[in-house]
Amino acid sequence: MSRRITRTLVAASVVVGLGCASACAGGDDKDKKAGRTSATGQSADGPKGGDGAGAAEDKDKGRAKAPGKDSSVAPDADEPLTRAQLKKAALTTGDVKGYKVEGAGSADLQGASSPAGPAKCQPVADMFLFTTDPVSRTSLSRGVTAKDETDASVTTLALLSYGSGEADDVLAGLRKATGECTAYQYVGYKYSGVKELADPKLGDESVAFRLVASIEGAEVPAAYTVVRDGSTLVAFSSMNMLDADEVEVPAELVEAQLAKLKKTTA
Repeated sequence: MSRRITRTLVAASVVVGLGCASACAGGDDKDKKAGRTSATGQSADGPKGGDGAGAAEDKDKGRAKAPGKDSSVAPDADEPLTRAQLKKAALTTGDVKGYKVEGAGSADLQGASSPAGPAKCQPVADMFLFTTDPVSRTSLSRGVTAKDETDASVTTLALLSYGSGEADDVLAGLRKATGECTAYQYVGYKYSGVKELADPKLGDESVAFRLVASIEGAEVPAAYTVVRDGSTLVAFSSMNMLDADEVEVPAELVEAQLAKLKKTTA
């Protein structure tokens, strides 16, 4: 099987798996639709589409800006970034040589969290959908692929904006989970080989890990790098069905995204 075909299959498998997980997570009971919000900042049954997670309605619409406040002024370190700021800060094609960035990645299928078994794996299970507890105030996703079509990797990045101290809590929970969790089940799918990787020591703090997702009969190895920059999380997942032992999040993508986020919000 050619690498070009394999990359297509990886993307298809992930979308199918995420779609089911999102639907199951958002539709288990009426309370999730009525009272819970997804990491996109919209209700679980709200519309999706456009340019990534949460494109329909941004939560920050409800947080009116102070009269006369200059939007060009750098935000307070504890102030959640708005969707407009996330869009400005997100990587686009041309930012990193050799990569194509598309407007919506698989993270556009985010949904409300659903219980993972065992419970100690919950933060890892949620990160597969770029969902967190506490949920992000607003978020945005991008799909990234190498222009070289023989590269079988499929990468998704998500920018997640939080209130004061919330991003810290998410990283702390994820770090603990990657150190304790080895395998789990989430909305009918099985995940194994969860392994904490060496801290990449990026941003204010960071976590990296690997796992293998069993989706629609396919074994999909995945690597994650999650970095906190102030009250914003930069999360990357990279999947590759051909090079299971070598699957990793491209360091150049993470570094470029962190640099652009810093430059945009400085």
